[in-house]
Amino acid sequence: MEIQAASGFVLLIAAGIALFLANSPWSEQFNALWHTHLRVSLGDWAIDQSMLHWLNDGLMTIFFFVVGLEIKREIVEGELREPRKAALPLMAAIGGMIAPAVIYLLMIGGEESGKTGWGIPMATDIAFVVGFLALLGNRVPLGLKILLLALAIVDDIGAILVIAVFYSTGVSGAAISLAVLGFALTLLARWLGIRNVGIYVLISIGIWLAIFHSGIHPTVAGVLLGLLTPSKPILPRIAFRNALAAVLGRMGEDDEGTTHGRLSPARQIKGVAIESVSPLERLETALHPWVAFVIMPLFALGNAGVKIDLGVVTHPIAWSVAVGLVVGKPLGIVLFSWVAVQIGLAKLPTGVNWRAIAGAGFLAGIGFTMSLFIASLALDGDLLSAGKIGTLLGSAISASIGLGLLRLVLPTGDRAQTDLAPAEK
Repeated sequence: MEIQAASGFVLLIAAGIALFLANSPWSEQFNALWHTHLRVSLGDWAIDQSMLHWLNDGLMTIFFFVVGLEIKREIVEGELREPRKAALPLMAAIGGMIAPAVIYLLMIGGEESGKTGWGIPMATDIAFVVGFLALLGNRVPLGLKILLLALAIVDDIGAILVIAVFYSTGVSGAAISLAVLGFALTLLARWLGIRNVGIYVLISIGIWLAIFHSGIHPTVAGVLLGLLTPSKPILPRIAFRNALAAVLGRMGEDDEGTTHGRLSPARQIKGVAIESVSPLERLETALHPWVAFVIMPLFALGNAGVKIDLGVVTHPIAWSVAVGLVVGKPLGIVLFSWVAVQIGLAKLPTGVNWRAIAGAGFLAGIGFTMSLFIASLALDGDLLSAGKIGTLLGSAISASIGLGLLRLVLPTGDRAQTDLAPAEK
């Protein structure tokens, strides 16, 4: 929560810088930077892509890898583990994806060239959502925070499926076969007990290259590798305690004066400590700050910079995306949540009522990272600029309404965590 909240504010700054530079006298140099090509070759084989493509197809794979880790954690031991707990965020997320897409298609009407952008308003940016929740402090019930986090995870699953199914073209069976072979090698290495991280990195690069040439967006490789990451430690936690006790018992006064005597027990304890934490937890902990404070801000710098002019702002795509986020998200989330509660499939979390759900629904209309990402796949040229403007406009309006509504409906002071009724009929 702390990393996501801080990341939201860093993203806001990065987006502001990108918008400023795109509309400044240095706009041509700024755009030229992202369209500078970088070529990586080995013999006759080569990949030649612009810096923006390396960012969106390469670095963002690490972002999606962490998303895959988060999804697996929530499914294995988090809020999506138990069907009863998962029902509300699952239904809310489904509603929050369907309603914006339907509204977008209804508003875009006969604009055939823009119909492919229906996936843009479906996504929720959890970093911004948590960042705005942090502004409300302890007034936000724990149940509402957990609901939004779980909803965002399900939302990410939906966005990934949309990218893989609807925004992949010219699929190559041979390349997919190579990717499947890479995943099989990963599972084999796990079965053999191989723990060398470098081997898994090399296999992962091979999988990424195969999917890159398959026609499926290469970031899907990151998600699948995240889902394959073991969620259980190699050694149980009790093994760490036993090893610690044994090492401390062997540490004598005679050994303390030598370098080997001091380092050997420490190395043993370190090794056992590492093995008693799951690879999923280790990787998520290590990569999350890099994703939050390096990769996502770079993505914002590269993708949020759009030149603002009247033609783009008033374009049907811009308003279809904006209305999809501002109206579709809260409408879908509240409606599907209400149905789930009414039919007994789910219940509202403790301390959360329907007014709070509505406020959370508006906050979920902050699309940004995933919305901009889908826009880059679905549209190009002026249509892409309109899609980006719609995302930024819709996200800003959603954030303002959501934050204002939650400030009004959430109690203050000592009553903050307890005074909301479980549900309002």
